[in-house]
Amino acid sequence: MNEIMILAQTGVSEQDVVTPFEQNLLVILVFVIMFGLGAGLTPKDFRLAFRRPWGLIIGWVTQFGLMPLITFGLISLLLFQLPIEYAAPVALGALLMGSVPAGTTSNIFTYFSKGNLALSVMMTTHSTLWALLMTPLVMALYGRLLFADQTDFQIPLLNIIVTLVLLLVPVVAGMWIRKKSANVGAVLELLGGFVGLFFIVFLIATWVPRNWGLLSTTPWQTFAVAIGMGLVGILIAYGLARAIRLHPMNARTISLETGIQNGPLGIAIVLLSFQGNPDIGLILIIPALYSLFIVVVATLVTFWFRRANLAEEQKIPNLL
Repeated sequence: MNEIMILAQTGVSEQDVVTPFEQNLLVILVFVIMFGLGAGLTPKDFRLAFRRPWGLIIGWVTQFGLMPLITFGLISLLLFQLPIEYAAPVALGALLMGSVPAGTTSNIFTYFSKGNLALSVMMTTHSTLWALLMTPLVMALYGRLLFADQTDFQIPLLNIIVTLVLLLVPVVAGMWIRKKSANVGAVLELLGGFVGLFFIVFLIATWVPRNWGLLSTTPWQTFAVAIGMGLVGILIAYGLARAIRLHPMNARTISLETGIQNGPLGIAIVLLSFQGNPDIGLILIIPALYSLFIVVVATLVTFWFRRANLAEEQKIPNLL
């Protein structure tokens, strides 16, 4: 607990967590990832989505309703046991991660879990476009509840909105290029997927070793929130999807889309929206930890999905 007080009192700058070079590189990588996300869409995807919209509707509810609620519960239960000087900025980073849309990593794990890949890609883009409205709205709602007693603690919602607008530009550009040239769009989509994987590898290879001292003093509650957000989100979304009798393939897709948030986007929003904030290092902790651990969580869940559901889905008609 003494280490927490030292961190909270001295502050952890972004240079302590992410170097200027890494900051610039990560933002560039996020733009490439978002570009590839948009390039993965074709007019056929939109027609199929609007013809059978229930997957998108359910995914929207779980993405912007369920995930922020789960995050709020974990923050209230775990983080606010810690000194408020530490808990408040860390909780802000957690709330941001619970409010951002799904990422391209969910598409990869949907493929390996034999989910509905077309639905996954459409849900990712759908939630990304909605994020411009829903991410600031959700953060404002839960921010008032979490930080009601912190009168001097402000969430820079305008900065977040501006950042989201900037990060949506490559999505729209990718969609336009895919419309003009399907082949070029397919290459850009593949590039975005590889860059998304490189983003995680880059964090593991550079961020973890350099910040080992910080991580070793980070309380277990912070790790529990970072891991629990994705795991609880996946399991609850899957349970809800099966409870309303969705096909197991679509239930797997919705659960992975719900629990696998866009970690690179969350980190980019922090870096671009909280510049100059003395607590930016603490705000970054959960987005960074989440981005690392969600790969492990999603891998374990994917193995479980493949073992538990592939036989069952052969007996159930597609209900979505």
